[in-house]
Amino acid sequence: MRWWALGAVTAGTFMTYLDNNVGNVALPTIQRDLGLTISGLEWVVSSYILVFAGLMLVGGRLADVFGARRTFLGGLAVFTLASLAAGLAESGGTLVAARAVQGVGAALLTPTALALIGQIFPDPAERGRAVGIWSASGALSMALGPITGGFISEHLHWGWIYLINVPIGVATFALAFRTVRPAFQRVRRSLDLPGLAASALALFALTYALIEGESAGWTSPGILAAFGVLAAAAVAFVLAESRAGEPMADLSLFRRRVFGGGLLTSGIWSFGVFGIYFFSAMWLQNVLGFSPTEAGAAFVPMALVMGVTAVVSQRVSAWLGVARTVALGTALMGVAIFLISRVGADGSYADVAPWFILYGLGGGLMVPLTAAVLGGMPENRAGVASGMFNVSREVFGLLGITLLGAFLTSAQSASDLPPLLAFLDAYRFTLVVAAAVLLAGIPLALYALRHVPERPQEDDEPQAAATVGSSN
Repeated sequence: MRWWALGAVTAGTFMTYLDNNVGNVALPTIQRDLGLTISGLEWVVSSYILVFAGLMLVGGRLADVFGARRTFLGGLAVFTLASLAAGLAESGGTLVAARAVQGVGAALLTPTALALIGQIFPDPAERGRAVGIWSASGALSMALGPITGGFISEHLHWGWIYLINVPIGVATFALAFRTVRPAFQRVRRSLDLPGLAASALALFALTYALIEGESAGWTSPGILAAFGVLAAAAVAFVLAESRAGEPMADLSLFRRRVFGGGLLTSGIWSFGVFGIYFFSAMWLQNVLGFSPTEAGAAFVPMALVMGVTAVVSQRVSAWLGVARTVALGTALMGVAIFLISRVGADGSYADVAPWFILYGLGGGLMVPLTAAVLGGMPENRAGVASGMFNVSREVFGLLGITLLGAFLTSAQSASDLPPLLAFLDAYRFTLVVAAAVLLAGIPLALYALRHVPERPQEDDEPQAAATVGSSN
């Protein structure tokens, strides 16, 4: 029954990952059909990310108060119904609103997934295998998302990009309702509304600034105001948490080497994955002339290698240790990105396929990082800690897209070459920057993940909380 429960949790997470990967190649079709401006098209994508990242800590807190199972099922229901509304949308406003509600469902569903895995699989060895299977769903979505989106945009109505979530969601809800039955653990009795409001406002402001900064201008009044709101909300959050009787986020978690270092290492991974995945899709279509379906299919071998490696990565970790395994994965990804940057304008997919596969191999070896951070979470902080882990991925992923996008745009604008060659040169420069960021994660992983401890006991937590209270 536990493995069926894992299947339900994995399928729910797979839907949210698929939604990140399936729609990009269909955006031109959506724009033509609904008569959207460029700004409107950007909000089709960003409304989902904005709400998803902004409410993810809230989802973790709700799991701590009402139980991970209830929160997971609620998020799954919201996401499925919102997908139906998005698929049937006949106007840009309706689609943007439905995508925002999808973000609400994903914010409830995603942070509870890791908490549920920890509750369903208390044994560290089994939990490691379960996290490997769960993480493989992300690689599978990377394989299926672009090619599915490309096929739908060429041969079916674009609405099916979102409607495919409906049967998956209904089946997953039924399976989860029957099989996901961990003992109810109410580890908090209050929602900590000041902390929830401050954290959501800070993440909304940061996400908005990252999404709109490039188009509006990083020094424009709106973006500067967003960064000002971010700073004020962050200060308010720290103050609220230091005074709360039951704080939403135990800031002492960042004192744990594995947790704090693991979040930063995971963020570096997301920086490379989100940014390079996005810009490589543009490169395949703009430079190599691939169709949307062909561009999506080009990522399939890489994603499949990543998925297979994710499943077996726990065995590699048992042999090499978590720190060396994650460092090796980071190194392989960084080297692969650098070698892709050496491919010229006359390159073909055959020239980059080996490096795509090497990149997938490295990405799969990053899975023990998730298991290590999950194992380092105290039982009574699992919900919010899972939310914080996922927030770091989303925020660093946005940084990857926006900052690498800024580098690419700046380099392309400064070039005197024809447009395609200017894009290629800028793209290659951007890859070098991303490779350097990933390689910088190697010493961090070796330091933060050495001698990974077992999950802390719950009776250790009051002492930690008291220490935090006295220090503030």
